[in-house]
Amino acid sequence: MSLSLIGIILLQAYYIKGAELNQRERFESNVKKTLANVSNLIQTNELDGYYEKFQSLDSEKRVDTAVVSQLFTSLQNESTNETVNYTQIILEENYKYSSPLFDIGLDSIAIKNIIGSSKIEVYNNAHESDKDISKTPILNIVNSSRLTEAERNYFNKQLKAYVKTIPIYKRVSKEQIDSLLSKKLKENNVDIAYEFAIYSNDLATKVRTDNFENNTLDTYGVHIFFDENNQSKYRLLVNFPEDRKFILSSISSMIMLSVIFTLVILFTYTSALYQLLKQRKISEIKTDFINNMTHEFKTPIATINLALDAIKNPKIIDDKDKVLRYLNMIKEENKRMHAQVENVLRISKLEKNELNISKDKVDLHDLVEDALTHVELMVEDRQGYIKTHLGALKSTVLANETHFTSVIVNILDNAIKYSPDAPKIDVYTENVGTHILLKIKDQGSGMSKAATKRVFEKFYREHTGNIHNVKGHGLGLAYVKRIVEDHQGHVSVESEKDKGSIFTIKLPLIS
Repeated sequence: MSLSLIGIILLQAYYIKGAELNQRERFESNVKKTLANVSNLIQTNELDGYYEKFQSLDSEKRVDTAVVSQLFTSLQNESTNETVNYTQIILEENYKYSSPLFDIGLDSIAIKNIIGSSKIEVYNNAHESDKDISKTPILNIVNSSRLTEAERNYFNKQLKAYVKTIPIYKRVSKEQIDSLLSKKLKENNVDIAYEFAIYSNDLATKVRTDNFENNTLDTYGVHIFFDENNQSKYRLLVNFPEDRKFILSSISSMIMLSVIFTLVILFTYTSALYQLLKQRKISEIKTDFINNMTHEFKTPIATINLALDAIKNPKIIDDKDKVLRYLNMIKEENKRMHAQVENVLRISKLEKNELNISKDKVDLHDLVEDALTHVELMVEDRQGYIKTHLGALKSTVLANETHFTSVIVNILDNAIKYSPDAPKIDVYTENVGTHILLKIKDQGSGMSKAATKRVFEKFYREHTGNIHNVKGHGLGLAYVKRIVEDHQGHVSVESEKDKGSIFTIKLPLIS
């Protein structure tokens, strides 16, 4: 069970770690895609801005040079007996623009207007001898237009060569980058706080947020502002201070379910283990109980057998005094066994709530005095004493006289049995608010702290090496606790090894 539980926990941890890595890879992919989009948008916006200026400056043009390129191609189609002539003419007009219009600090920028013209002519070769291709064509297609795409590409290339000399903070602002980053990150499902900066050849520029730290492990970067040779010295760097929290939040439901199920398994496992240990302890306690009970019954049975054998003796059977003496011994031993059986049955009925305990208005002091008469001979026989200090002014309680007397007798009996020397017992009563306290103090062998916590458990007895050195079954104090609680009271014990014990019973008073 332990190995399986450890295996399940490790397996769940493995899958959670794998899920975290997958989410991190997805997060990194989204961030890199966002940075690439932002880098392209920033440069595109810059070029578009300059191109719009360029288109509005027709009055500033001055033609520098013009170049005409012409391409002529003639094809013979034998299957149709036709001749196709293709003519293409490209006119390139080179202009110089004053650089202050673009604010890039140079004298001028070379710009081109590119006009393309194409013509397709198809002739019918009706007679092979007719080689005059100057005749009227059967098909003539003429097309002429500006090649704006080519112009734009040339413009962008020229502009990239010039604007790379402008300081980065004049080309893009922190606010522009922040706006684009925020928008594109949200589009890619990355809604998290970030810090960014633009670095030039690994040196920080003015374009940066206040709390940015260039930590190579947690920083994502992309090149920005490529020149005409597709090279860039600038990098846009972004890091996310709470990226781990964000990644874990995306798998939080899975982690929560995993933790809940693991806790359920742990609780079940712990409960099962606890029950196993508890059952083993109960088994040990019951084994001790059976051993003690067997020992308790063995002595009276042996005594009864010996008494019966003695009575059978012809010399004894005619001696009336000896016969009566042996019969009295048999009766006492029988009563002793009957008392033990009754004790066990009484506890069993208490456990099943089958013991009917009727309560009457009684004086606790009277019950104490009655209980003392049951044990005073044993105390005198061992040359000890029991002193009463009945200081409670109010002592009327609602109790069952028989059972509560047995409760006091049980505690006194324990005090006598667990006193190695002459028993010295003091009985106190006192009023505390609406309750009365009954304290029974002895100077016997006492108990350990561990024993005081379990002394009221059924069958429990503190081990002292020889389990028969003090007779008992671990039922007396369990009976005491059940009866006291049935009287809405409370019983507790304070004890110290070799210094005696104090049992305290707290009962509610009645008027």
